[in-house]
Amino acid sequence: MKSSAEADAFAIANARTLLFVPGDRPTRFAKAAASGADGVILDLEDAVTAPGKDAARSHVAHWLAGGSPAVVRINGLGTQWFADDVAALGGSSCTVMLPKASVGGVAAVVEALGGQTRVVALVETAAGIVQASAICALPQVIRLAFGSIDFSTETGVSADDREALLHARSALVLASVAAGITPPLDGVTTDLSSGEPARSDAAYASRLGFTGKLCIHPVQIGPVSSAFQPNLAQLSWARSILEGAASGVSKVNGHMVDAPVLERARRLLSYDTTKD
Repeated sequence: MKSSAEADAFAIANARTLLFVPGDRPTRFAKAAASGADGVILDLEDAVTAPGKDAARSHVAHWLAGGSPAVVRINGLGTQWFADDVAALGGSSCTVMLPKASVGGVAAVVEALGGQTRVVALVETAAGIVQASAICALPQVIRLAFGSIDFSTETGVSADDREALLHARSALVLASVAAGITPPLDGVTTDLSSGEPARSDAAYASRLGFTGKLCIHPVQIGPVSSAFQPNLAQLSWARSILEGAASGVSKVNGHMVDAPVLERARRLLSYDTTKD
C-alpha cells in the first residue's frame, strides 16, 4: 500500500491538469482544490510580490500542516527567497516545483529537504532544455513541466509561436520518455477569454506527446482535461485493432498491425476515462 506522500506524488505524476494558486491568497486554496483540477500548485514565486513572500510561506505551511495535498512552487536557486522557501517546507511531504530547473537546483532542493523529496522540474531556460535528460535522470524528479513564457522571453520568440517552441517541447518529451518518467506538462495559456484557447494549446501539446498542462484559471480545467482524452475516432480505431488483429503480424482495415500498433491501441483505451 502506498503512503500518503507516495499517493500524492503518483497523482501529480499522472495529472492532466495542475492549477496555480497564489500563495498569498489562502482563501482561494480550498476553492482551487475543489475546482476539478487533478492537483493544485501553491505558488511562492511569480504570483507573489517580494513584500508578500513571508506571509505566503506561512499560509502555504499552514495548508500543508492540515494534511491537504499540494505542489509548492518555490523561488529558484540563486534568488534571495530560495533558502527560506525550502526551510518553510521542512517536515512536509509536498511535491516541490522548482523554477528555472537545473541539475544543480534539484540537488540543492534535495540537500535541503532530503532524498525522499519529489520534484516537478519546471524547465524554462535554454540551459534547462539542454540539461533535460540529466534532470530526468535524477531519482527525485517525477515529471518535467515546460515554462513556455519564461523560455520564450529568454530566447526572444513569441510564447504563442508553436513552430519556434517545437524543438524545446519535443526535447522535454524525448528526455522524459527516455528516462522512463511520465511525459511532461505543457506551459500555461495566458488567454482567459474562455477555455477554448487552453483546449487548443493542450490538444497541440498532446499531439507532441505531452500528457498534461499547467492551468491558471478554473475555466481552463475542463477543456484542457478533455484535450488529453482520446477522441471517439481514436477509441474506435483502437477497438477495431484489438478486435481484428490476430497473433503476430496481421492486417486490419487495410493496414499492417504488429506489436507496436497493438500497444498503441491498448494505451489509447487505457486513457479512456469515459468507461469509469
